[in-house]
Amino acid sequence: MSGTKVNRVSLVQMRSGQKGKIVEINGGCGLASKLEALGIRTGKEITKVSEQLMRGPVLLQHNHTQAALGFGMASRVFVEVNGESKI
Repeated sequence: MSGTKVNRVSLVQMRSGQKGKIVEINGGCGLASKLEALGIRTGKEITKVSEQLMRGPVLLQHNHTQAALGFGMASRVFVEVNGESKI
């Protein structure tokens, strides 16, 4: 095995500043088309910028664009996070 650990988590579970690649969007065609309009799709590299307390929106960056997703949408987007785990 290599020295890096691969984790698969939702956008909600990511920490601010973490980077990863979107591997799954667990929702219907409506959710997928809304995210596609924002440029968020499977295979894209993203960075989680920030989040709000109490199930608030999640701010992420992809390319040179930032997008805010509500808690419900963010919980359905799964990302493969590379790097060391701080447990």
